[in-house]
This record gives sequence, C-alpha cells and structure tokens, in this order.
Amino acid sequence: MSGFIIEAVGYLGSALVILSLLQKSILRLRMIGFVASSTFLIYSVAISAYPIAVVNVVAASIHLYYLRKLLRRKSEVFTILQMRPESRYLAYFLDFYKDDIATRYQPDFVYEPAEDTLAVFLLRDMVPAGLLVGRAHGDASFEILLDYVIPQYRDFKLAGWLYSDESGVFEMTNCRCAWTRVTTPDQEEYFSKVGFKPDRTPAVPERYAFKL
Repeated sequence: MSGFIIEAVGYLGSALVILSLLQKSILRLRMIGFVASSTFLIYSVAISAYPIAVVNVVAASIHLYYLRKLLRRKSEVFTILQMRPESRYLAYFLDFYKDDIATRYQPDFVYEPAEDTLAVFLLRDMVPAGLLVGRAHGDASFEILLDYVIPQYRDFKLAGWLYSDESGVFEMTNCRCAWTRVTTPDQEEYFSKVGFKPDRTPAVPERYAFKL
C-alpha cells in the first residue's frame, strides 16, 4: 500500500470520527463509529502502530456490540398522552426545545394555549419522544401547528406510527384530513416522507395535506 493511500485512509478515519460525534441519533453514531474504528484499524496496521490497532479493535467491538443490541431490539411501545393546553410540563418542554423547534421544525411557531388546542405527547417506551400540537377547523380538517420529535428519536419510526391507523391520534379530532404550513426545506422533507402532499389554497399557499 503506497504512502499516499495510507495517509488518505488515516484522514478518512479522522473525518469519520468527527462525523460520528456530530450525530444525534444513537444508531447513526454507532454505525459511523464502527466504520471509523475499522478504518483506523486498517491505518494503524499499515503503519505498524499496533497499540493503536488494539485500541481500535476494542472500539470497533464495542460499537458492534451496541449496534447488534439496537438492531435486534424487539417491538417498541408507542402510545399517546393528551395534555391540558395549560399544562406546566408542556410549557417546560416547549421552552427547553424552543431553539431546535425554531431552527428546524416550525420557525414561526408560538404556543398560545386555547380551549380548542390539542396537545399530545408521543411516548416511545414511555419516554416523551415527540409532541403534536394542533386544532380542528369547521371544515373537518386538522391544522398541525407543531409536529416535533426530540433529536434522539429522529428515525421516522415515531412519525410512521403517528400517521398510521394505530396511533388513534386523529380519531380524537373527527377530521378527514390533516394539514400544515410548510415553509422550510427540513419541513418539506419530513412531511413528504410521511405522506403529505402539496395542497395549496389561496389563503394558505404553503399548505401540505394528508388524508386521514
């Protein structure tokens, strides 16, 4: 193996380590971490740095162990917990994640409790992993004001469950469709993946809708 290739492998391993540290998803962190450790193992053997090779064998084994546990995990339990609009915990949750919500999810979201507000926590193995906030309209449509999932659970499992018949969330609204305003690329990517389609109206040109 030429010196240029060996050096390139070393740089690749370094880049992968940095990339793994940027991951919010535990699954992605473990996957990238395993590849990074394997890459550094090749590099360390190529330059005869055997102590480094031993460290990366151990690191790769640890990543692989936890990857197998994550991938072999059996069915998770998803459920909902409806909150009162004026709930203090709900207010604390929104305040804690307000920067993330404003940056990626709903830049113009401002929570204003009202009697017609539906606020539902989405529980994943009893952990409050997401939050849905919306309100029903007289035309049998449900406006989603916020559909938010905390960083650790952004693998679309929660979203897939929420917009399926299993969740029962939208049965509480007696509505025939759900819609939301899509104003950012992240929103467009997310809502498109879960089945929303552009449904623009003169009043709401950025509207995306999902038939219930």
